[in-house]
Amino acid sequence: MAQATLRSDLKASLIDAAAYGGMVGCGETYLAAFALAMGLGETVAGLVTSLPLVAGGLMQLVSPEAVRRIGSYRKWVVFCALVQALTFVPLVIAAILGELNTGTIMVVAAVYWGFGLATGPAWNTWIGALVPPPIRPRFFAGRTRVSQLVVFVGILAAGLLLHSVDDGRSLRWAFGTLFFFACVFRLVSTGALWCQSEPQNLAACMEPIPWRRVYHHIRSFGGGRLLFYLLAVQAAVQISGPFFTPFMLVKLELSYRELVTLFSISYVSKIVSLPMWGRVAKSIGPRRLLWIGGLGIVPISGGWLVSQHLAWLGFMQMCSGVAWAAYELAFFLMFFESIPQNERTSVLTIHNLLNSVAWVIGSTIGATILVSFGKSFDSYLILFGLSSLLRLTTIVLLLRVPDLKVSDTKVEVRTVAVRPGIATVNTPVLSSLGNMESSQAKSDGRINVQ
Repeated sequence: MAQATLRSDLKASLIDAAAYGGMVGCGETYLAAFALAMGLGETVAGLVTSLPLVAGGLMQLVSPEAVRRIGSYRKWVVFCALVQALTFVPLVIAAILGELNTGTIMVVAAVYWGFGLATGPAWNTWIGALVPPPIRPRFFAGRTRVSQLVVFVGILAAGLLLHSVDDGRSLRWAFGTLFFFACVFRLVSTGALWCQSEPQNLAACMEPIPWRRVYHHIRSFGGGRLLFYLLAVQAAVQISGPFFTPFMLVKLELSYRELVTLFSISYVSKIVSLPMWGRVAKSIGPRRLLWIGGLGIVPISGGWLVSQHLAWLGFMQMCSGVAWAAYELAFFLMFFESIPQNERTSVLTIHNLLNSVAWVIGSTIGATILVSFGKSFDSYLILFGLSSLLRLTTIVLLLRVPDLKVSDTKVEVRTVAVRPGIATVNTPVLSSLGNMESSQAKSDGRINVQ
């Protein structure tokens, strides 16, 4: 009976991964393009992909109390997933009516990210209890590949649909169709989540980890310096990151087929290069890999100043995907694997919140500069160049990051968004990380530093 339940849970989890990937591929990925199609302007199109993320960071703080009150991780995750699915309904209606204002799209995006990211920590704990340790590496690797494949298919299909229409009204209806399917995909995902079991008394066993204690662990192994470096990088990146799509569609007047081509190049490059970087991490260690990624992402946005020819932008997108894969893998390995397993969910919550704040700070600075210079062609180039310059300055912070010991060189992720400047926005699947079982970690939570 237990084996049958496990097989059912694993199957439902794979369906959830595929359906969630479909939502990401044809839904939020094209929200900035939809804002432009509805006449909301370049600044709004950029900010709608960044400002609402802070709602997700804040909503995660509610999750522990919500799980305790409801008495179930499963019910809380399903509720949040359902609300996230329904956020596409106003977008479909707006596309049909041809009317949308800035306030509405910002609120919709905030609810989308708020309830979407609120599922993360709770889902990580729940799925970790469902999947037995012996099969976790193979299962989560397969689950990640399924989700990534469907995300890619969704991106391609959505881009080709948008490219096939030839007037404003048809374009709005095409967006409405995409958001309708995104809603359906997330509803399927919600159903698959509901069909999974939950170990008895799992929520009752949850012990909240005080922020002071989490802060102590982060400081004790040098993770504070690593986290501070991450936040500085994210702020520098987001000065330009949200505005690549408006630049391509408005200033370069790229077609949707060309836009999706650039999306796809960075996305595929990141996925394909991850196994290679895993082998590199095993050979030279994650800190050196972080240096490779940290240096590699520096010139990416500045490279757009060199040329705006499609072939060159494609090359820059490929470099972006490869560099970000190295950076992200190294950071996740160094930061999360070195945290005691029972406290990773709490640390993930803090990481996501601070990361969201860094996104908002960077994008707000970028929007201010863009508006100040009249949203001209040159103002975009200023953003791209400034972003690269500030990324370079973060290397000073990287010098202070200690070499943290890790036991594995692989971590699976959930793709929560696709972005032209950074390929994807990912969160780690904590159960795919190795267990940190050193005696010192067990005794006082401290992590050895080389």
